[in-house]
Amino acid sequence: MSYVDGKAPAKIAVLGAGSWGTTFAKILGDAAAGTDRKIVLWGRRQEVVDQINNLHRNPRYLSTIELPANITASSDVLEVLKDAELVVLAVPAQTLREQLRSLAGHLAKDAVVISLMKGLELGTDQRMSQVIEAELGLSPERVVVISGPNLAMEIARQEPTASVVACSDENTAKWVATVCKPKYFRPYTVDDVVGVEIGGIVKNVIALCVGICEGKKVGDNTKASVITRGLAETTRLALALGGKAETMSGLAGLGDLVATCSSSLSRNHTAGRMLGEGLTLDEVNNRMTQTAEGIKSGRAVSELAAKVGVDMPITNAVVGVLEGKLTVDELGPLLLARQLKSEGD
Repeated sequence: MSYVDGKAPAKIAVLGAGSWGTTFAKILGDAAAGTDRKIVLWGRRQEVVDQINNLHRNPRYLSTIELPANITASSDVLEVLKDAELVVLAVPAQTLREQLRSLAGHLAKDAVVISLMKGLELGTDQRMSQVIEAELGLSPERVVVISGPNLAMEIARQEPTASVVACSDENTAKWVATVCKPKYFRPYTVDDVVGVEIGGIVKNVIALCVGICEGKKVGDNTKASVITRGLAETTRLALALGGKAETMSGLAGLGDLVATCSSSLSRNHTAGRMLGEGLTLDEVNNRMTQTAEGIKSGRAVSELAAKVGVDMPITNAVVGVLEGKLTVDELGPLLLARQLKSEGD
């Protein structure tokens, strides 16, 4: 088994040729420079596949970024998976379960699966690692989550970035970290899968709220307040589910939250800004070229928090806006009208 004996994988499959999937393939390709390791990217659109193979670019998502020569692409998912010892999943969260059902039985023996997705499944309120384990029949030590401040375009431009590799098994996490460490991407290992996933999920919803503030042209005090209180409610949920407080103050918690809430490159921040400017949710969705996971996962986060008795006022207010129960003008006054309490509560 490769992650036990320390042998690097000869082939890595990346499923999903969007901005983050392609960027992570680039990370893997750059880290494998000078080796025989193959990085094979699955894309749904043949045009994207052809551009990656012929031009070494993915213009639809990464503009003019040149991809390493050791990356190839295919629209045949089973061919991409064949003999891959490491499989990276970068597909929309709400489509994951259905896609995995078509892949079950086609993974290489002892393959390790990485989740790059930051969403919570509607209907089940399950994290992506839970969906992967259930549909592929994998034990937790074969499922890894990578998260942190991961704005794809910045990483594709090789701007220095740190991230976390989370797995219940320390050896698996270290093995994965060794294959995704080019000079511009620094992975740290943790064992708190729950905390890392919850941080990555809830920050999208908080970023929608900060984006709404941006669209309403309110000041930095307001946005800083939303980010800080957003971290507080994210931490409450993570702890209630078994996560660790230190994870929330690290890269997968505070780091990811700040990047997603502050950057114009963030899809969720952008979607929130358009809502704040007066666009309807349908208009926002029509203008977005990629999924803003906070829109899809907000309801699931709210439901999960209710199940475990965690108060998440910002999340609930954002869900109210998304579902047409609140207007963006009512969002701020509603949050400010809440009962006074200690900041630590």
